[in-house]
Amino acid sequence: MSKHSKQYQRADEPIFWGLFGAGGVVAAFATPALILITGLLVPLGVLQLDYASVNAFASNWFGKLILIAVIAFPMWHACHRIYHAMHDLKVDVARGFFKVFWYGMAFVVTIAAGAYLIAI
Repeated sequence: MSKHSKQYQRADEPIFWGLFGAGGVVAAFATPALILITGLLVPLGVLQLDYASVNAFASNWFGKLILIAVIAFPMWHACHRIYHAMHDLKVDVARGFFKVFWYGMAFVVTIAAGAYLIAI
């Protein structure tokens, strides 16, 4: 190997940017709809949601998948944004620690939401 050849290392950033993008899309489209339904339409009596129908949705495998996506993807988005905001604010003293902390936080929330939804 010559001294001018460069060794490339695989980066983990594309994975986190993908989760960040997915979280942004879910947060932009699903969150306003959920706020509209659960925050306005149900309390105003425009839409009737009873416990049995909501429980049936949450107990179905497709409903569980949707609920995990609505919980986990925005969490990945938020943690990625916080991590890069800390970098922009020059909080680089323990960059490796904060990377593990924030992405670990998103991972723990994802696993916890999945485990809870599988259990019900």
